[in-house]
Amino acid sequence: MNEHLGKLYLIPTRLGENQPLEVLPISVKKTIEIVNDYIVENEKTARRFIKKICSGKSQQSLNIHVLNKYTEPTELPSFLNACLEGKPVGLLSEAGCPAIADPGSDIVKIAHQKNIQVVPLVGPSSILLALMGSGMNGQSFTFNGYLPIDKQERKAALKRLERISFEQNQSQLFIETPYRNNKMLENICATLQNHTRVCIACDLTLSTEYIKTKTVSEWKKSNVDFHKRPAIFIVHKD
Repeated sequence: MNEHLGKLYLIPTRLGENQPLEVLPISVKKTIEIVNDYIVENEKTARRFIKKICSGKSQQSLNIHVLNKYTEPTELPSFLNACLEGKPVGLLSEAGCPAIADPGSDIVKIAHQKNIQVVPLVGPSSILLALMGSGMNGQSFTFNGYLPIDKQERKAALKRLERISFEQNQSQLFIETPYRNNKMLENICATLQNHTRVCIACDLTLSTEYIKTKTVSEWKKSNVDFHKRPAIFIVHKD
């Protein structure tokens, strides 16, 4: 790596409104103390997080670039100009870890192309925490993001994931928009075989954390409300 270039720090954040240093190591605080240039998904929440974890840091000193679905790809290389000037840049997630089910991988790709050192920091990943707590196969798994919204396409996707999990002994993870969680569980119960195991992990790291693995037949008897609770679903047919 070019020692004259600044580093790109991948900075994780909390998964909910708990105290930052309950779930984040002190290295995150130390990094924020030295970084003034940031790439974030939402400027308002990013500033609030930085203030929460490092209250003495001047907000006026922050230079923030917003990376979201409206950002033009041609803008991205300029977001790393500070690194080219020898200054560190922080890629800050909205929740959890940058570039994991989160915008940012394109920035990391550009950093590698420009020979900028990439430094991923330790922090909570809902995907890994859910898998850890599920009792399912942590040796072989796939994260599938969001499943289709269309009813028939979703049914086909669920059956495909169930089949792959059985054929390859591979746990299949996916997420849903929180206000559709209960509907997703209904779809799972209506589509998958009764003995297929399903884990639902929601509100991870929070006081309301819930992680349960049950068979589909057991979930059919459940009345837990997952409405608007950030959740990970894991399917595995043995």
